[in-house]
Amino acid sequence: MTKRGLPLEGIKVLDLSRVLAGPWCSQNLADLGADIIKVERPETGDDTRAWGPPYLKDAQGNDTSEAAYYLSANRNKRSIAIDIASEEGSKLVRELAKSCDILVENFKVGGLKKYGLDYDSIKEINPKLIYCSITGFGQTGPMAKDPGYDFIIQGMGGLMSITGERDDLPGGGPQKAGVAVTDLMTGMYATIGILGALQERNKSGLGQHIDVALLDSHIAMLANQNLNYMTSGVAPKRAGNAHQNVVPYQVFASNDGHLIVAVGNDRQFVAYSNAIGRPDLAQDPAYITNSSRLKNRNALIAILEQIMLTDTRDNWLARLNAAGVPCGPINTINQVFEMPQVKAREIWKTVPHPIAGVAPTTANPIKFSATPIQYRMAPPLLGQHTEEILREFKLDSQYKLSK
Repeated sequence: MTKRGLPLEGIKVLDLSRVLAGPWCSQNLADLGADIIKVERPETGDDTRAWGPPYLKDAQGNDTSEAAYYLSANRNKRSIAIDIASEEGSKLVRELAKSCDILVENFKVGGLKKYGLDYDSIKEINPKLIYCSITGFGQTGPMAKDPGYDFIIQGMGGLMSITGERDDLPGGGPQKAGVAVTDLMTGMYATIGILGALQERNKSGLGQHIDVALLDSHIAMLANQNLNYMTSGVAPKRAGNAHQNVVPYQVFASNDGHLIVAVGNDRQFVAYSNAIGRPDLAQDPAYITNSSRLKNRNALIAILEQIMLTDTRDNWLARLNAAGVPCGPINTINQVFEMPQVKAREIWKTVPHPIAGVAPTTANPIKFSATPIQYRMAPPLLGQHTEEILREFKLDSQYKLSK
């Protein structure tokens, strides 16, 4: 049987991005087998290298130079240190681009033009190149030249208007997500766009420019909340841990902690009512359908909150699971990695690291049956592969760069 390579084996990516959205995209491509050449500023590199503590520790327990934030988005890549603002540096990037399939960048709109590294310039020397630009607001529109930051766009794009406790309850008010979801989702959309462009290139033989914006991606991921507004004309509001369209679908307090109950249909509500010892609730016309439960949410939740306080979290979880009612605990991240399911899926990975010996990394959730993702390299040290890449592209005699 012929050995099958990784899905993107042989594809070369020139990665001019930094921080999170762009590196998240290129890490996805790296996991799929692409060769990622991460271009970094000499001496400082990717901004996130300094976003610590925490830092990766060496075998003696001492901090290394590698911040945990940087480690989260840069595995399976090689690093070359180039000052693109210099004439020699920008020329070298153009030389590299001639032999690459994809270029990813997240500079401000027009920011690379003065170096001859914008799409129109690069297209002239490599018409097959797929060039993906990730910006805050896209290449067009009145805000195109404005910088974009995840936190600001979570507020501007509407997410914080529907995240957090209700304004009329204690603790009410806007709340951002606990992770940079806008950056991450933008990186995922950029990945999808690049894969689509690669497939199209197989037919046309030509590359193209992909324009991906944080604001666009953020609005797109609001999904059903957008349609709640678009079909009703009423903007959704914060609902805390409750669902906007389904009841009961929220966090409940037990007498020793909290749990999530996610009743998704009327059949499950019958099962839930039986499990909590109140089968009459599922027969009450005020609660018999999800539509009626939505209309009478406050009254029903007041009843359920008192019932859920009468037993422990784990007892409720056992009873509800036995009844087939979707439910679950609220875990801390350390508890997440202790879950038997998480251990069985091997989500915690380690890769060899040149300073620390080994570095932890989170497994890619995509599991191929024939070409499994390989955790080939830890996130690179700054300029770690400079000489190697120059030799590989046969540019070592023309450019002498420091690591």
